[in-house]
Amino acid sequence: MNRSTYSSLPERFFARIHPTPVAKPQLLRFNHALKLEIGLELQDTSDDALAEAFCGNVILPGSDPIAMAYAGHQFGHFVPQLGDGRAILLGEAVDSSEVHRDIQLKGSGRTPYSRGGDGRAALGPVLREYLISEAMHALGIPTTRALAAVLTGENVFREGVLPGAILTRVAASFVRVGTFQYFAARDDVDAVRLLADYVIDRHYPHVKFEPQRYLSLLGAVIGAQASLIANWMHVGFIHGVMNTDNMSVSGETIDFGPCAFVDSYDPAAVFSSIDRQGRYAFGNQPHAAVWNLARFAETLLPLIDENPQRAVELATAALAAFSTRFAELSLAGLNRKLGLGVREDGDTALSNDLLDAMHKNGADFTLTFRRLCDAAERDLRATDVRELFANPEEFDVWALRWRARLGREPLDPRVRAAAMRRVNPAVIPRNHRIEQVIAAAVNDRNFEPFVALSAVLSRPYESVEGFESYANPPQSGERVLQTFCGT
Repeated sequence: MNRSTYSSLPERFFARIHPTPVAKPQLLRFNHALKLEIGLELQDTSDDALAEAFCGNVILPGSDPIAMAYAGHQFGHFVPQLGDGRAILLGEAVDSSEVHRDIQLKGSGRTPYSRGGDGRAALGPVLREYLISEAMHALGIPTTRALAAVLTGENVFREGVLPGAILTRVAASFVRVGTFQYFAARDDVDAVRLLADYVIDRHYPHVKFEPQRYLSLLGAVIGAQASLIANWMHVGFIHGVMNTDNMSVSGETIDFGPCAFVDSYDPAAVFSSIDRQGRYAFGNQPHAAVWNLARFAETLLPLIDENPQRAVELATAALAAFSTRFAELSLAGLNRKLGLGVREDGDTALSNDLLDAMHKNGADFTLTFRRLCDAAERDLRATDVRELFANPEEFDVWALRWRARLGREPLDPRVRAAAMRRVNPAVIPRNHRIEQVIAAAVNDRNFEPFVALSAVLSRPYESVEGFESYANPPQSGERVLQTFCGT
């Protein structure tokens, strides 16, 4: 492991802190494929050695552990100091292409930013983040990754007593919009400039020699976020807490707390127990993203132009591009999901009308699109799709338009269906399945459901024989109505 390049920044950016040792670490899962992918070299890969290293009891050679400072808007309210209250950045791995990735422990003990918290994580949220982050990767969504999960042998106290655990996660970096806000709130323009230059070098080197590189940085982050949100909405994902401290400037999904996936399609769907007003509901996510990006733009204004009015005008114009870009990406993704390759003027109405019918009729988001793959291959009445709708005739009316539209496409039906199956997953991390895994692990120390679900979610676009039930939506008694962040 290499020392983090972030730790070469001035010390007001972070605090040097070692993880708090734990009593009896036990390795639950180690992602050997990810280790190889990121070029992480480990001398000893026995389960005991991995448990000691990735609970923080043993500091790996080359590591220089730090906790990062940041601020953030939480549900619209600004908090000037947050920071890594239970996370410690160990260092970096560098792969054969010279790509740097940060390696961080989550749940590794108190830091100067803990604000009275215990700095620990419970087993349930660790398993949730492991499963969902790896599932997002398999779905093709830019995301932080899970390298290891370790039981600590100690309890944590939330609403009750729970087993403690530590997650090791990997990211392009852990710089957030809130990291910029931390320094902007202190009028530390030099720090904002240093941070911006670091992000450009790390994530957007193509803007380094642009005449207005900080404006170009803003544009690059806007584009990355538009792509990210469109991509995750195409698979029905709800982040749950899209605060500015939970938005990575690299364009990766970060901080899987009370996240969830929609079952029956509903743009107003909210699962997070702390999102009482629906600020981050499924359909509100693009609006939340552009609001966060406006806060990011505010931090860059002194760098964009010396004239404050001119800086605001330039940043405002850049932000206006988000809606256009998101709409383009959203339509392109929905067209792929519907088997449409050549864009026509009526495509937006076609996809929106399907979504409206799904919402009105309680149709399952994932199953509707997956079953359309078969319907696109065979000119049938699509019985297995229409049965998902409370009023199947409403689907029939839409399907007539869809089939007429497919008739103007050049692809062979089998080729089209195969392409649709590559973008319409057969399985997603269903909320009830995640809760079943957590209950088995926490209550019975049974990790077999976790292993089985991990395997299924690693191949989301395949219908794996023997695991067909994982595609099923929840029964009435299995529905998850609320998810929790675990802090």
